[in-house]
Amino acid sequence: MPEVIRRPFAGGLTTAGGLLALVIGLAAIDGRVRDEIARAFTSRGPASEITIFGSRLTDMAMIAARAARDQTFEHGLLAVFALGAAILVLLMTRT
Repeated sequence: MPEVIRRPFAGGLTTAGGLLALVIGLAAIDGRVRDEIARAFTSRGPASEITIFGSRLTDMAMIAARAARDQTFEHGLLAVFALGAAILVLLMTRT
């Protein structure tokens, strides 16, 4: 595979892996996220999932944001460290 094609593909896989790790981490910490993930995968039929996919995605994003906020309040020092790490990663990828 040429190098030109391989780099964007690897970047996409890295991004998807990071998002998956974040969702798995939130599901391990917070029961609300686990419940929403379980509800998304145990629906009655595909038609119902397609019609309400947008609302479920929004609900899951809101629950993940609430869980992250709650964890931030409980573990403030760790949240500051994670924010600093995220800023450093952004600065490293820009150069």
